[in-house]
Amino acid sequence: IHGEPTGDFSRGAEPLPENLRSLCDAVTDAGADLGLALDPDADRLALVDEAGRAVGEEYTLALAARHRLTQQRGPVAANLSTSRMMDHVAGEAGVPLYRTPVGELNVAEAILGHGCVIGGEGNGGVIDPRVVPVRDSLVGAGLVLEMMAARGRLLSELCAELPVYTMVKDKVPLGGTEPETVFEAARRRFSDARLDERDGLYLAWDDGWLHVRASNTEPILRIIAEAREAATAQAWVGEIKALANGR
Repeated sequence: IHGEPTGDFSRGAEPLPENLRSLCDAVTDAGADLGLALDPDADRLALVDEAGRAVGEEYTLALAARHRLTQQRGPVAANLSTSRMMDHVAGEAGVPLYRTPVGELNVAEAILGHGCVIGGEGNGGVIDPRVVPVRDSLVGAGLVLEMMAARGRLLSELCAELPVYTMVKDKVPLGGTEPETVFEAARRRFSDARLDERDGLYLAWDDGWLHVRASNTEPILRIIAEAREAATAQAWVGEIKALANGR
């Protein structure tokens, strides 16, 4: 699908559910077991299940890591903005999970430094150091396909074995406000949270987390929240946007 090298990418470049309608339709039309979606430079992978449902990029690394850990137990690495599904996967296998600042290089350095068997980022980027210490969508695809074959399970069934979280992503213009001003207001507002300040401000609770960081390319704050309940994640994001707007 969209395989003609015309010079124009045929859909939205990111492999997000809203950009994958044609792949979802193709999976159901063909009666396929799986759909694979790549971004333009093929370092991110999103999955479509047998019902034509785009399951979300966060499942790519979680599934790949879960399968890899059945082959070899060892540490795993993921950035701060990656789903807590990775904590579940690591805990299930009884191995440590090393969290890093956002960025492929940071994750790769953690993988090599800690001898991790796999790692990556929640945007569909899987890093298997046996192959190459960078994100590679074909590596991710191979691990997911191998997992399906080894377990004799459909993708939807494998996804259903993981805990359900809702992730909300947003951004807010900074205007003339310094990021640290927003971070300090957030520290006061969320005084009950556990903090990690290696990459902006990361606030964690037992039922979810909130990550706020300044963009490297635009005068905006990027906001990501994940919680068991969608309303909780949405409320956290709304609070940060209000603080950034001086409310």
